[in-house]
Amino acid sequence: MKSKRYIKGFLEDIVLHLISENEEMYGYEMTKKVQEITNGVITVTEGALYPILHKLENENKLSATFKNESGRMRKYYKLTPEGGKTVTTGSTELAEFFAGMQQIFNLKPATK
Repeated sequence: MKSKRYIKGFLEDIVLHLISENEEMYGYEMTKKVQEITNGVITVTEGALYPILHKLENENKLSATFKNESGRMRKYYKLTPEGGKTVTTGSTELAEFFAGMQQIFNLKPATK
């Protein structure tokens, strides 16, 4: 995606949704998953991701544990009950927001 301003506004929602669908994830895995799901249209840099992960952890929306994976320690993030509530309410709010944007811009599906 050309503009980072859209990603910045939705990054918390993206992170929480990814983790809710995958049970637990580590940071680099999230960046790759976003790129894979969107066919490279949306990219999340580690520089943008890690401050969001730390913020969500400080807000008790994520918990983290270190695991040894092939001799390498990775910090895995999981949703807390509070994070689960945020995912539920956030999904509803996003659907309403996107419906409103659709009305304002009369958006059509992207064609390649």
